[in-house]
Amino acid sequence: MANETANESATKATEHSFLRRILAAQVYDVAKETPLSSAPTLSTKLQNNIWLKREDLQPVFSFKLRGAYNRMVNLPPALLQKGVVASSAGNHAQGVALAARHLSAPATIFMPLTTPKIKVDAVRSHGAEVVLIGDSYDDAYAAARAHSDTVGGVFIHPYDDLDVIAGQATVAVEVLRQHRSVPHAVFVPVGGGGLIAGMATYIKTVCPSVLVIGVEPDDADAMKQSLSQGRRVELSKVGLFADGVAVKQVGKETFRLAQAHVDEIVTVSTDQICAAIKDVFEETRSIMEPAGALSVAGLKAYVQRQALQQQELVAVLSGANMNFDRLRYVSERAEIGERREAIIAVTIPEKPGSFRQFCAVIGTRGITEFNYRYASPDEAHIYVGFQIHHPHEVPELLALLAAEGYATIDLTDNEMAKVHVRHLLGGLAPTVVNERIFSFSFPERPGALRDFLGKMTKPWNISLFHYRNHGADFGRVLVGLQVPAHDHEDLERFLAEVGYAHQEQTHNPACELFLGPR
Repeated sequence: MANETANESATKATEHSFLRRILAAQVYDVAKETPLSSAPTLSTKLQNNIWLKREDLQPVFSFKLRGAYNRMVNLPPALLQKGVVASSAGNHAQGVALAARHLSAPATIFMPLTTPKIKVDAVRSHGAEVVLIGDSYDDAYAAARAHSDTVGGVFIHPYDDLDVIAGQATVAVEVLRQHRSVPHAVFVPVGGGGLIAGMATYIKTVCPSVLVIGVEPDDADAMKQSLSQGRRVELSKVGLFADGVAVKQVGKETFRLAQAHVDEIVTVSTDQICAAIKDVFEETRSIMEPAGALSVAGLKAYVQRQALQQQELVAVLSGANMNFDRLRYVSERAEIGERREAIIAVTIPEKPGSFRQFCAVIGTRGITEFNYRYASPDEAHIYVGFQIHHPHEVPELLALLAAEGYATIDLTDNEMAKVHVRHLLGGLAPTVVNERIFSFSFPERPGALRDFLGKMTKPWNISLFHYRNHGADFGRVLVGLQVPAHDHEDLERFLAEVGYAHQEQTHNPACELFLGPR
């Protein structure tokens, strides 16, 4: 110890102080110790010993109750009785509402207008007042902060608060106590960072050999980018599928603790998350929300990348507040996420017998989807899904088709093709000109389309429109607009003013192939 620097000594003192805070966390008045369950099916498939920490079994079906209650129970009684305020689209709201009811404190929860009714009703069932405002979490957060500052009430942050972080860290206390040995790695979902900051700090203080690996969606990787750059990065937009972790910027305290204690962040795709939801269902007969299965998706990706075998691996199932309507989408995408399905576009000659010849080439391969569209007197396009058993089958199939003279495009990872194009193989009329195609994320609330059209002051014709409800807070929309070249600057102003997340798809290969002019 004589050679220890002052900074190292201060860091250790801080760690021990926070360790005491974790061990003193009061969560079990409302939360329960959840089981660490073995996952024999996953263990066999991945050739490792997989354990699932079942936070989906909490009274509000999420770990969020732990941090919310620990923050609130540590408030001075007089302050607590003045009420608490929170913003959330789901799990944190339910945790605050249940904690407030247990502590006999008034609670006001701000939620976006897009929040599904089942979540709003769940919060109200615990006695909290719900204020619906805005289209996004950011809108609800701003309103909650303003209410706390002007009307009163302590704002309960969903992640960037030491008492909240300490409450979430009790998940790690249970994991290390429940596991029969020392696990090789623990996989933790990451949104704002409260859960991984708390768990990593406890695990690395008590058992530093255990790897703590965070998991984020690849379209909402604020923590990964922040750790890579050594500063908190604010994303311009985030993917909305795993809404429980769709955070543009991680917290100050959570980032500081993650910097010190997290070993790595793994990112996964929407399809991989859907596959993980299916894995957990087959293992437990329980249905996770996307963020709840995130850690399993990351564990699977990490095992494959590192070629791990016979290791003890833990994944935290963080929540199960899934909207039933989303299951259709999850089911569609799970096979692709498992790499059991490939989506391919194929161009064949438009002549008698060519369709039969193509079927002869593909042989006995299992077909999951088949869409045929006449393109011109010379050729036709096919959108086809194949069952596969290993990823190497895809390049082999593409090579086989190329050898037979077929032009092919692998669409397996083309998001627009899977969400929209498969439902729009009718193509466009030859008279459609000056068309530009955009994908939008529309808030799932009455009037969203009206607002979109109301801001489009130019008389541009809508040449294509496809919407499909996925049971989420935001809908996925594909829009075609006929915009003359001299109006392109006006179009850019309109896109900025409308405020909905968007991406141009005009030159997406799937769009050009199946929706382009004939």
